[in-house]
Amino acid sequence: MVLYASRATVRRRDPVYRAVTRLLAFALAPLAWVLTSGRARHTACQWALKLRFPAEDLAGLTPPARAAFEAARTRALWWHGELIGLTSGYRDAATQAALYAAEVERSGSVAAARRWTLPPHESRHVAGVAVDVRPSEGARWLEEHGARYGLYRTYDNEWWHFEYRPEGRPVRLPHPGAAIPGHQR
Repeated sequence: MVLYASRATVRRRDPVYRAVTRLLAFALAPLAWVLTSGRARHTACQWALKLRFPAEDLAGLTPPARAAFEAARTRALWWHGELIGLTSGYRDAATQAALYAAEVERSGSVAAARRWTLPPHESRHVAGVAVDVRPSEGARWLEEHGARYGLYRTYDNEWWHFEYRPEGRPVRLPHPGAAIPGHQR
């Protein structure tokens, strides 16, 4: 059973955003067809999602991870009417170190901090293959269909965190700092 945090509840405006973004993608499709005929749906989807989520930044994701994420969200929008936005993708080591240090400070211990974030040398965000997504409906769609694109939810406590793993489904862990069964850190 998949549990999503109460903060992941559907807001009243989410269906409106979903409908407007999808309509925008349809409206942009003819222009996208002229400019990128073989990839019109993909292009129109990326334009519409960029307008819906203007602060998202896909730069820094590895080319295969970015392509997988874009393909998944294109399918989600066109075939299922679901939006998948990027909250966080690639982070440089300094940014990840600052996030980790802040979580150690906030939680009071390294062990408690590792339940939510990892140091740079262990973070898949620093490797450019992890994405944190929103809204919760998009994350649900990605959890159900993401394997087709090599995207998997990897932690029980983070409904928003997915990793590009083309080699197949990884062991899902309770939280980021949990040990992988049969492996030592």
